[in-house]
Amino acid sequence: MTISLVLGSGGARGYAHIGVIEELEKAGLKIESISGSSIGALIGGLYAAGGLQEYKEWVLDLDMFDVAVLLDLSFESSGLIRGEKIFKKLKEIIGEVKIEELPKKFTAVATNLEKDKEVWFQQGDLLSAIRASISIPSFFTPVKYKEMVLVDGGVLNPLPVAPTMSDYTQATIAVSLYGDLPKPSIELPTEIQKKQEEVEKSEEYNFISIISKSFDVMQKSLIRYRLAGYPPDYLIEIPKEVCGTYDFYKAYEVIEVGRVMAKQFLESLTS
Repeated sequence: MTISLVLGSGGARGYAHIGVIEELEKAGLKIESISGSSIGALIGGLYAAGGLQEYKEWVLDLDMFDVAVLLDLSFESSGLIRGEKIFKKLKEIIGEVKIEELPKKFTAVATNLEKDKEVWFQQGDLLSAIRASISIPSFFTPVKYKEMVLVDGGVLNPLPVAPTMSDYTQATIAVSLYGDLPKPSIELPTEIQKKQEEVEKSEEYNFISIISKSFDVMQKSLIRYRLAGYPPDYLIEIPKEVCGTYDFYKAYEVIEVGRVMAKQFLESLTS
């Protein structure tokens, strides 16, 4: 079966997209079109460009200290992080790629902050499109492009099904990172478990956590609204509680949760 795959926004929860993609491919589904917002655009773009496996190997090796080093602080008032270190690594993985040259149709969705409208990147430099799509307000600095100020696609459309509506595929599968489902239990390798136990957990709200939780509430509400207007044929939901928006050191667990939820979905198709 040929499918269009829609990958939603949600920060570090987006690692689950990797597990989903791997299971869908394993089941023989042919992904011919991808649309994504924010982390969904990043994972989808890397997959379309053939760099997802190398990216996966890289993030699986990141601990919390590594993630902190990658977050290059900005001295601009428009955002905390420039993102240059991250995108230098992504360029090493996939090089300079044009969207229109990808073997699969691809759309990265960003938000034009001044015009309150979506911007669909379906041609041009892939990494530039991804950078615009992941620009979480107040966290990443916005992208200036053709006299537009662009921020995270999830601000207006966290699950962009609309770009796939004209695809000549047999089904559209959307992956939401804000499911109200219990998180499946994942057995972590000993070395990963030790790393995560070393991270001190705090229940206090700080600047970043307040922004993160506020953005999550907005995203979840927008997803319901968007799905009502553009329902996919199938929806895979990743439990929202799998991790926090900025828990990018939890790649192994989140990828495996995505794999579990994809397997459950595939089983439901045959039951």
